[in-house]
Amino acid sequence: MREKIVFPALLALVVSSAFAQLPAGTRSVDDRSRHDELTKQIHDAESALEKQDYKGAETTLKALAVANPKDGRVLYDLGFAEERNGEEAAAAESYAASSAAIPGFAEPKMALGLLDARAGRTDAAHRELLDVANLSTAAPELRARAYRALAQLDERTHPDFAREELLAALKLSPETPEDVLTGAMLADRAGDAADAEAAYRRALTLMPDNVDATAGLAHALQKQGKLTDADAVLSAAMKEHPNDARLVAQATSLDAAEGKEAQAIPLLEQLRAADASVAADPDTTQMLARLYYMSGQNADAEKLYTELLTKTPNDPVLLDALGSAQVKQGHDAEAEATLEKAVALRTEFHDDAAWGEAAGHLAFAASKNKDPKTCLQALAARATVLPNSPTSLFLQATALDTLHQNKEAAKAYRAFLALAGGKFPDQEFEAQHRLVALDHMK
Repeated sequence: MREKIVFPALLALVVSSAFAQLPAGTRSVDDRSRHDELTKQIHDAESALEKQDYKGAETTLKALAVANPKDGRVLYDLGFAEERNGEEAAAAESYAASSAAIPGFAEPKMALGLLDARAGRTDAAHRELLDVANLSTAAPELRARAYRALAQLDERTHPDFAREELLAALKLSPETPEDVLTGAMLADRAGDAADAEAAYRRALTLMPDNVDATAGLAHALQKQGKLTDADAVLSAAMKEHPNDARLVAQATSLDAAEGKEAQAIPLLEQLRAADASVAADPDTTQMLARLYYMSGQNADAEKLYTELLTKTPNDPVLLDALGSAQVKQGHDAEAEATLEKAVALRTEFHDDAAWGEAAGHLAFAASKNKDPKTCLQALAARATVLPNSPTSLFLQATALDTLHQNKEAAKAYRAFLALAGGKFPDQEFEAQHRLVALDHMK
């Protein structure tokens, strides 16, 4: 229940302005009436908010805002009512006007930050929440809430920042079970699987039926190679929540890690068919596309990757995956074009190694498409971030051979054979025979 709203500043304004322009000892009946009407409106607004009658409260608060357009507290309460009535654009305007009227008033800036975060306006939300977190005059609990909201915003993209923000929140208010869960998720994202496991287990002691903590624990166990333990955690939870998207997603990830794509695919297909929100979720769609690719259903994988790219056309990971699926189907020209686009987006990759792998995929597609120059360019790019592999050396050798750069081709074939060690019998056979032919060309 929201605290009762009191307007001492507004009441003082009403009382002082009601008599300001009258001779001493006199009163205007009209001013007295206006004063009584404003007092009644304040009382009605407070009463409506307490009863969660947000429609009634909004009507009354709009009248108050017209009469007092610079009163930040009236504007904040108006935004509060508008937001609960689903009028988010109007609420955002009221919150912003409230902040402008009272710069040190943290509540409307906090409300606006949370509203913007929910709407996906992350840059604006970050600025507003950071202002609250840094406002020394704000209540510690409110500042802590702002830090927690910032941690949620930064969880995926800046987990290190999120950890610092969570620690800052804990300095201002006691730890909550949700804090424990957030800490576990941040450790998981940072790759600290053992720390994540311990934190998820602690979260489950505080919230025994929390599905996020259960799915997270299974993920942390999987990361550590404890597949049997992860399977036991998921199996028990799915008996209680058989259609929970988070558990199904983690179960399919575990099945994929165990080479059980045939078991995972129908599970995920059924869930997507039964729940439109799951079908629209890009992470779940990408997981199914990956499972299709791993099981050799490349046309199905291509279809889903293409669908995902209509929403995020410059996602290099999706482009890399789409190009790989196209190669598997023999669509070599299309694959080369797709992978060239992916490699051109170097700064969008999460690390250099991932970009280097994509460059290797481009080299393979160009080789299949009989484009040795692009193949060599892609291999040169790959070599700036990754060491040579038997595959990259073989591609380099065949591309040089195609371009009749015989000396360089022979050198690359020998480097390939030195690394291959009998693991690539077909390519090793070809390399040995090409070396014989190249030696005769000297």
